[in-house]
Amino acid sequence: MKNIVVACAALFLLSACGADQSAETSAKGAAEPSSAAQSYVTSKTVDEVAEQFVKLSLAIGQHDKAFVDAYHGPEEWAAEADAGQRDLQSLEAEAEVLIAEMDALIAASDSADASSVARKTMLRKNLVAAQTRVRMARGETFTFDEETTLLYDATAPSYTLEEFDQSLAAIDGLVPGEGTLAERVDAFRESLAIPGDRLDAVFSAAMAECRRRTQVHFSLPDTERFSIGYVTGKPWSGYNWYQGDFESLIEVNTDFPVIIDRAVDLGCHEGYPGHHTWNVMIERDLLREKGWIEYAVYPLFSPQSLIAEGSANFGIQLAFPGDEKIAFERDVLFPMAGLDPADADKLAALNKAQRKLSHSRNQIARLYLDGDIDRATAIELTMKYSLVSKERADKSVRFTETYRGYVINYNLGRDLVQSYVEREMANGVDAWMAFEGILTTPTSASDLREETD
Repeated sequence: MKNIVVACAALFLLSACGADQSAETSAKGAAEPSSAAQSYVTSKTVDEVAEQFVKLSLAIGQHDKAFVDAYHGPEEWAAEADAGQRDLQSLEAEAEVLIAEMDALIAASDSADASSVARKTMLRKNLVAAQTRVRMARGETFTFDEETTLLYDATAPSYTLEEFDQSLAAIDGLVPGEGTLAERVDAFRESLAIPGDRLDAVFSAAMAECRRRTQVHFSLPDTERFSIGYVTGKPWSGYNWYQGDFESLIEVNTDFPVIIDRAVDLGCHEGYPGHHTWNVMIERDLLREKGWIEYAVYPLFSPQSLIAEGSANFGIQLAFPGDEKIAFERDVLFPMAGLDPADADKLAALNKAQRKLSHSRNQIARLYLDGDIDRATAIELTMKYSLVSKERADKSVRFTETYRGYVINYNLGRDLVQSYVEREMANGVDAWMAFEGILTTPTSASDLREETD
């Protein structure tokens, strides 16, 4: 069968990810079978519904260009979607029918067949997300929390921004000097930018180390591979365009100077054990080996994205535990970039302190998208709590305007993945094995929190 690749990826935010374990994922009910499933009868198999889901996703992609993040299924299905744009009302109605059919299939499932139940439940959640995105395209509006519940099966914790002020006070002591705290932090980080003529060498070295560390624990196909490209004019800082057949194109945005610590962060996040590794495992284990055709498409606005982004961010810590990241940067990358290794420890301390601020990103996005603050205020608050220049804050807000509630997937996703892995470790499971289980089974946010609810 001939395959076609439309696009693939996952986005990586500028800010580091936090670890607030009080986060609640209250979206579980949105993806559970309804009581109506008891009376609904379907003659379809899960494979038939899965095929319709793929075709529905491609049809939605004709209206919502960001919806289909990756497709490597039958070429004729993509050609059929390209041949004519279906109206949004019919797409919403089809999604409704498919959800009802999945309810019936779930209700009739053998509870002892955990793999089958997990597959069906995840497919239903993806259908709910697809229908929600169609409803949004038709002009329906949701609050920030309603949107993330329906699309990502997750609700980010709510904060008052003043709760982050204590972290700002701690950071103030790390970067003394003149000017505002944001200006001082931004100036220090800018002083550690990788020179343009050394950028590719530094990134290549970082990617190689991320890959080496991952391959110690995971057996990946011999043919898996990636390439790196450098681009401008994008709302994101890094992107993985998965090409199918175990290959990725990883792009790095150079609109702003790239700070030295981004090399390992992006190498892990976009590559190993992040997006590239996840995509390879999904294609190998679920699409090819199990024949689950729904994994021929990756809808960006779906519960899969919280797992994709959360695992990619936690993967940095997994691959470089403890002080290993800063040691590698100080001993290898700083000299390669022509930077003073003496600044490495200060950068590490700053990043650790800033991690506590990461959830401010979600709260600012919530306030802005819910209409509680205007754009200028969102930029001002981003400068204050992300400790970046006005130009970087503007790009951050543009990301929120483009991808909306997607921002929760980075820090909340990381929190949930980390919490799950740590629980498994407490039960004697190897961290990498627990992590691999998340990558290779149908999993969403509510699944990760189930044991502690």
